[in-house]
Amino acid sequence: MNVRAANRCGAGAMAGSKAKGNVVNRLIFFYRIRLTCIRAHDTILSMETTRKAFGYLRVSGRDQVDGDGFTRQRAEISKWAAANGVQIVKWFEEKGITGTADAIDRPAWQDLMVALMSNGTTMVVVEKLDRLARDPIVQEQLLLSLRKQGFELVSALEPELTHDDPSREMMRFIFGAVSRYDKKMIVLKLKAARQRKRIQTGRCEGRKPYGARDGEQVVIDRILNLRTFGSNYEQIARELNATGTMSRSGKPWRPATIRRILLAQ
Repeated sequence: MNVRAANRCGAGAMAGSKAKGNVVNRLIFFYRIRLTCIRAHDTILSMETTRKAFGYLRVSGRDQVDGDGFTRQRAEISKWAAANGVQIVKWFEEKGITGTADAIDRPAWQDLMVALMSNGTTMVVVEKLDRLARDPIVQEQLLLSLRKQGFELVSALEPELTHDDPSREMMRFIFGAVSRYDKKMIVLKLKAARQRKRIQTGRCEGRKPYGARDGEQVVIDRILNLRTFGSNYEQIARELNATGTMSRSGKPWRPATIRRILLAQ
């Protein structure tokens, strides 16, 4: 009897342990399902709360297009966007457009406005307001054109300045005036430096004169020789073209070009 009782107790204990194991497995299964649902919900919520925006970049000089201006602006805008849950879905680059240019003279700005009115994106992010415009009046006009359409402009390095209240408007005019002053001072300093260089060397910028490149002095000597023997500009040009002598541009020689070269000697 004792052995039978012990067997029955052992079987009951095993059945109880198995039942408990099934309960634990079910709890773990339902916990995993719930965790998956929570993660999916958070992902959907994150997608819903992430705002989309366009990035607007501008450099004023053609020689700045290949510089670090666009790279710097893109980095600052991307940094701000990452910190504020914003996704930059498209970039608009204004290449070689002065900060005083109106909207009609900005090709990238016109493309930006078309995109804003067509795909549901309502936010534009710039690095600084002077990348939008240096002229305070042009800056306010561009801001107003965005607000009239229900769009928002954000300055990554000056987020408070784009708010629509009298104090912020006054600060934008002040900063815009300072930015324009700095730009004009830089222009004046560069102009003075070029003038000093011109006085010292007789030349500062622009295309190198004909004769500065390899092989051009030989052509000048030939032009001078033809001129010495009485040939006029047209005759010299005709002679150079007839003998296959190439001009710097690769185009046929013209009398006006011959005249400029001779006057520079």
